[in-house]
Amino acid sequence: MRRRTFRGSLGLVVDSLFFLFGTAAAGWLAYLVATESFAKGWQQLWFLVVFWAVVAYLLLPRVHSILTLFYVPDYFIGRAKTREGLLGDPVNVALRGTEEQIHEAMTRAGWHRADDMGLRSALRTIRATITRRSYPDAPVSALYLFGRMQAFTYQQEAGNTSKRHHVRFWACPAGWLLPGGVRADWMAAGTYDRAIGLSFFTLQLTHRVERDTDRERDYIVETLAEGNESVRVETIRNFSSGYHHVNGGGDAISTDGDLPIVDVSRVPTWDVATRPSADRESSAINPLGTTIGERPQSIYLGVLLMALRVASAIVTAIVVALSLPEAERSIRNLSGALTPEDAQYLSSLVLASFVSVLGLAIAFYSALAYLIYHGHNWARFAAMSISTAAVVGAALNFWHGGPEITLQTNLVGLSFDVLVLLALSGTDARSFAHRRGLERRASRARRRAERLAEAATA
Repeated sequence: MRRRTFRGSLGLVVDSLFFLFGTAAAGWLAYLVATESFAKGWQQLWFLVVFWAVVAYLLLPRVHSILTLFYVPDYFIGRAKTREGLLGDPVNVALRGTEEQIHEAMTRAGWHRADDMGLRSALRTIRATITRRSYPDAPVSALYLFGRMQAFTYQQEAGNTSKRHHVRFWACPAGWLLPGGVRADWMAAGTYDRAIGLSFFTLQLTHRVERDTDRERDYIVETLAEGNESVRVETIRNFSSGYHHVNGGGDAISTDGDLPIVDVSRVPTWDVATRPSADRESSAINPLGTTIGERPQSIYLGVLLMALRVASAIVTAIVVALSLPEAERSIRNLSGALTPEDAQYLSSLVLASFVSVLGLAIAFYSALAYLIYHGHNWARFAAMSISTAAVVGAALNFWHGGPEITLQTNLVGLSFDVLVLLALSGTDARSFAHRRGLERRASRARRRAERLAEAATA
């Protein structure tokens, strides 16, 4: 047990070092992209879009993830958090009842359950936003409470996807009580999206929130009470101090501090299966917000980037193979004593050696990607080590007067290495690999116990 605890602590330290190095590498990549944007005048300024994407979606989220560990409390303060740890929307509604009763009550009140975040739902949202079409089940960004993402979200469109009412729900931990000792089964955070804009903290595209969050809170409670005769509401006055602040996107918010407790425990659920918004099976949710056993998006992204790295290596091998005649001429020019046959043999030998080494590297890297996909932590460490070595090598070469890193040379390859580092060093990727490791150990222990039981009865 002590050895396993030491190994887990050492793994956490190594993961933290990769996390910090990935953040520094993202900063350097942002610098390189910025210099590349202005290197060739106005013709290259379109590359500023790439710079914005690197800063907004890679660098700033990592910086906030590190800083918020020190200054944002890790206990209930009536606020949800963003993935980066920034304070998000106020938690302004409490509920009593089961998940099925909440689904039934929200459906009867005219709310639509939002789709889960994913590539398909994101593309549908973009299409609906551009074409101004309705998408009543559009996904809602992730916020965290009790250390985990919302279990589900409901919304109502207000004309289009840029304006909507929405409310996120989290199940309270077993035995947990609100400050003051009041019992609640669920907590919820409801706000109104008024437009789409840029986040003040990360510069990412996001929904802008209406300042008066109490109006949305009261609207949620009113629709639940009007749509369900059996719903009962009580309000804890001045549950928290009224305040004016900003949410995770930098939008101004205000609240009077009252907390309504909505009791849906009397809502019948006999027809819940017939409701279109409740036809999704409830699944256990882990702290990452993904279904237990499901891979987080960062694992898919990391494996995809590694596959693209392999594809680029294969293209490089093909290019080298096609340049064989030019290599023969170069060898003859360097050494006039070689016959054409000797030059051809030597160039073929060099090419065969190169392709062999490259083939072994591709096979090893592909095997790592496969093992990472299945949650092997050592493979994740190996892939991050390879990317770290590549980034360090490029940095040393760059700072010691080597060739410039440009879009035409090795900026794309360096970007792949930085992205692999960021994807695989994140909290969700680390937690997934750790969980899969525990599952494999438990499976081996179970099989060992079964074999011992069979041997004892034989």
